[in-house]
Amino acid sequence: MEERFETGTIGGWLHLPEDGNGDAILLTHGAGSDSNSALLVRLAEAFAEAGYVVLRYDLPFRHQKVKGPLTGVVSARDREGVAEAVASVKKHVKGKVFAGGHSYGGRMTAMMAAERHGMADGLVLLSYPLHPPKKPEQKRTTFFPEWKTPGLFVHGTKDPFGTIEELRESIALIPAATDVLVVEGAAHDLKRGADLAGEMLTRLRALV
Repeated sequence: MEERFETGTIGGWLHLPEDGNGDAILLTHGAGSDSNSALLVRLAEAFAEAGYVVLRYDLPFRHQKVKGPLTGVVSARDREGVAEAVASVKKHVKGKVFAGGHSYGGRMTAMMAAERHGMADGLVLLSYPLHPPKKPEQKRTTFFPEWKTPGLFVHGTKDPFGTIEELRESIALIPAATDVLVVEGAAHDLKRGADLAGEMLTRLRALV
């Protein structure tokens, strides 16, 4: 079952499984997309079928239709939106809560989890944007040493935002348990990753 979800600053869709396992997964979108992206919809449906309550949601900048670049102020608001989403979902389940998202959404989730230890039990980062394309020196990893939540990175071998080698080298800075699920031939949109929901769940459970 799928129902509309609203909290004020965020909005999306809550997928409720027929036979729930007590756990939940939150998924949010990249900078150029929204919660209705094909990747998020397919993963949400697969996770719900596996027994998870799933929230796929729009970050504040998308929900409130903010125009222009994602500045520091906008990103800070988006991170607060992540925390709000997690807190809301925790009211629906008694088990573990996994949070994550695609590209920018995953990055905002990870940054908030690093700031608020214990916010989530585990993270799933779909195509984490390690650096801008063709700018490997501009790594987005300054908060990695503060990251204490287990995290699964799902990353394509043709992602211009970071190679698998760069990703493995960078996540060595994270003191929490991490894993990398490599998606052969996948670009940043990670379309091929939508078929790997079962493998993602297996690896997430192993991490936590």
